[in-house]
Amino acid sequence: HKMRVYVEDGALRTFNAVIGTPRGPNTVAIRNIGQLEFPLDAVVRPDRDDGLAAGIASVATRSETIQGGALRTYPFNPTVDSVAIILKTDGRPLNARIELLQGPNNNKQVVELYTEDGLDRPFFAIVETPGSGNVVRVVNTAPVEFPLYASVDAYRVGGGGDWADDGLMIGRAF
Repeated sequence: HKMRVYVEDGALRTFNAVIGTPRGPNTVAIRNIGQLEFPLDAVVRPDRDDGLAAGIASVATRSETIQGGALRTYPFNPTVDSVAIILKTDGRPLNARIELLQGPNNNKQVVELYTEDGLDRPFFAIVETPGSGNVVRVVNTAPVEFPLYASVDAYRVGGGGDWADDGLMIGRAF
């Protein structure tokens, strides 16, 4: 896998992903290319059979084909606290861009992703979606010959934080 990740507020929206490492030892490198004033904390650990990947896979109910050059959007209501994303291919390269938008063209989180084999090394992630107006946009940045299969579903559903059913914020100012 090769990823480039942008997160507007890492304390509010942490980045959680599972990276497949089949067949032998692998190395994971994390590099902060941001400014010195914006440090990051990272944790790399093995994912066991009952770990994050299993939890994400259990939520995935359907997958959609996204042809090369195409995009799909997945809106979520304010009661969804986080979203599970699975991207894979039929063994071809996986080249995609995943965006969490809150409002029109307001990127809160962006992941640019590449892997040589999307069947052997699929992409699993949990994206935090606090507040309202959250939309996950998946763009297949590969040519038309390389479709991908995407599953984007609610992972954790709660009370929507401080949001009431009628969309009004309770107890906090904007």
